[in-house]
Amino acid sequence: MLLLALDTATPAVTVALHDGRTTLATSHQVDARRHGELLLPAVHRVFASASATPGDLTDVVAGIGPGPYTGLRVGLATAAAFGAALDIPVRGLCTLDGIAYAAGQAGLTGPFVVATDARRKEVYWARYADGRTRVSEPAVDRPADIAEQVAGLPVVGAGGTLYREVFASAGAGAGAALPGVPEGIELPEHQSAAALAALAVEKLAAGEEFSPNQPLYLRRPDAQVPANYKVVTPK
Repeated sequence: MLLLALDTATPAVTVALHDGRTTLATSHQVDARRHGELLLPAVHRVFASASATPGDLTDVVAGIGPGPYTGLRVGLATAAAFGAALDIPVRGLCTLDGIAYAAGQAGLTGPFVVATDARRKEVYWARYADGRTRVSEPAVDRPADIAEQVAGLPVVGAGGTLYREVFASAGAGAGAALPGVPEGIELPEHQSAAALAALAVEKLAAGEEFSPNQPLYLRRPDAQVPANYKVVTPK
């Protein structure tokens, strides 16, 4: 097996290669505005670092979000292109699941919440029983509207950091010093393709289902066709 994992649903442009036993190479850059510029060079770097070529791939896994429209589609289109060109399966995984898995690998146990920045003063979020078990569907909401629902639970991810005070005021933990978190562990803020790849390998070994390689937007894109615009093309 040689699995390529990538995700552009958060500000992180993250790529990894996994051989079914261990992560061979990773690239991780945080830049919310340059997904299209950074992704393919990152893919090239991980292949070079692992002394591999695209022809060696057997599987591709992509983070399907939820995430902002523009960044998310960069990763999904790239994954689809590799799958079509190489005639190999492309599988989707919820981005929040990858962050939860990384939190579990870091040592976080018990129920918690993953929240990422959805912009517009909102977060994408879901509840987890542990690093491998999501117990609610991904949603997008204002932090203040869900603070009572997640009260008492650690909030992992950039959404928890960005809205630390909102969650903390309702009794939820957000940030590095979380209630119920072993001292000294480092929790993820953004997606990690290495964690996404490891999760995918576990799911493949267990025969678990994946999501289609389709974007999980949860809301309409920011860009909209103007209303009542003037048509200038000939009829």
